[in-house]
This record gives sequence, C-alpha cells and structure tokens, in this order.
Amino acid sequence: MFSIGDFARLGLVSVRMLRHYDGIGLLPPAHVDDATGYRRYAADQLPRLNRIVALSKLGFTLKQVAEMLDDAVNAEQLQGMLRLRRAELAAQVAADSARLAQVEFRLRSIEREGKMPSIDIALKEVPPVRVAELTGLAASYGPEDIGPVIQPLYARVEAELARSGLTVSGPGIAYYEDVADGVLVHAAITVSGEITNDVELKLVDLPGVELAATTVYHGPMSECGPVYDQMAHWLAENGYQSSLYAREVYLHCPPGVDQQGWITEFQIPVARN
Repeated sequence: MFSIGDFARLGLVSVRMLRHYDGIGLLPPAHVDDATGYRRYAADQLPRLNRIVALSKLGFTLKQVAEMLDDAVNAEQLQGMLRLRRAELAAQVAADSARLAQVEFRLRSIEREGKMPSIDIALKEVPPVRVAELTGLAASYGPEDIGPVIQPLYARVEAELARSGLTVSGPGIAYYEDVADGVLVHAAITVSGEITNDVELKLVDLPGVELAATTVYHGPMSECGPVYDQMAHWLAENGYQSSLYAREVYLHCPPGVDQQGWITEFQIPVARN
C-alpha cells in the first residue's frame, strides 16, 4: 500500500488531484485509516488512474470518464482513442505552425518596408523553352502554401531526370496558374532531348513571353515579399499591368537549408494599360 504522496508520484499526478478524484468517487483510496483519515492506495489502482488521466487529456469531462470506466473501456479501445486524439492534435499543431509561418512572413515583409535597396527592373522578351516538370496543388499563392508543395516537387523532378534520358540545359523555372481549388504549381527544369524511359515527368514547351518586367533577387524565397511590392509600384508608375503570376527562374539555388545565397529572377508578363 502507498501513501497518497507516494501514489501521486508514481502516477505522475498531484496530491490535490487524487483528493479531487476521491471526492467525486472517481478513484477512492483502497483504504482509509479510521483513526487518522490517511488515504492508502494499492498498486493495482494505477491502471485506473492512467485511464482517468488519458481520457481527461482526450477532452472528456470527469463525469464522462466515470461513465466510460464503469463501462469497462479496455486497453485496446483506449489506445485507439488516444491515437485518434494524437492525430487531431498533430493536425492542429501543423495548422498552427502554418499560421505562425504566415504571420512571420508578413511581419518580415512589413519590417523591410522602406529598408530594402531599390531594385533594378528591366523589360525584356522571354524566349520559349523546353522544360520537364511535375505539378502540384497549393491552397494559395502565399509562400506558406507554395513552399511545402514546390520543394518536394523539385526533389521528385531531379530524381526522375536522372533516369529520363533528358539533359539538363538550363535553370529551374517555377510558374503558376489559378485553378478551381487553388493554385497549380509547376516545378520545371530546362532540358533538351526526349524522354527515353518510363518516368512521371511531363515534357512541356513553355511558350515565350512577349514582354516581361524582370528583376534579379538575392535571398530566400520566404523573404521576397518586398521585391513584389517594389515591382508592383514600378508597374503602376510606368503604366503596365499584369494578370499573370511571375515566373521564377532559379539562377543559383544550391540545395540546403540556407537560402541566403540564392539568386532568382522574377519575370512578370506585362502589357501597357
């Protein structure tokens, strides 16, 4: 038999919580000394305590926990309920992490307003190019949605290229289009030749752009917001408009987590107002 303090330590709960469980009849002690009122607990009460705590963590009220324990929820059923709750919590953490990333991106963009050096914007014609690509769907054009889609896509494109029979002849090019469910992400790499093996890649002759506003950006894609701000102002001030997403030409983007050394050219198809 264990004192209430020892049993609380073994069960990883507080003495106050054990007293509360006793008070509502959820976990009475195995023995109460008539003279002193000291509570004593038995080792075989630990499984019930574990179930009480586990079910409480699932969000059930203590009244519901008592009813479930009275119905003799077995270990397999409890494990299933805990796995389900774990999946729900993991999904919530992922959603919160995505929202946090979005807030951090916008915060960095606001912090850099007016501090980023003026960028050089040039108008030029973009020639057609042959690319090998894979596509994926993103919820929006925001970097918090694009990043988790495009990064795995490029890993797959590079793996498929190694056995495709194609020759890499230029940089990676990402381009985007609106679809009913969000934004279709095209992860492409400039190639030459023909596909000679059975691969997932799609070979596309990407049409040229008659006139594009372009600029070269140095840094991580997660911090490119101010570049778009400056390009938007330049377009408005110079009488141009665009209804298409920019193409991203990855001039120097070595693998790895550090993107500070990345060099990307943005190409926005434009027309006169």
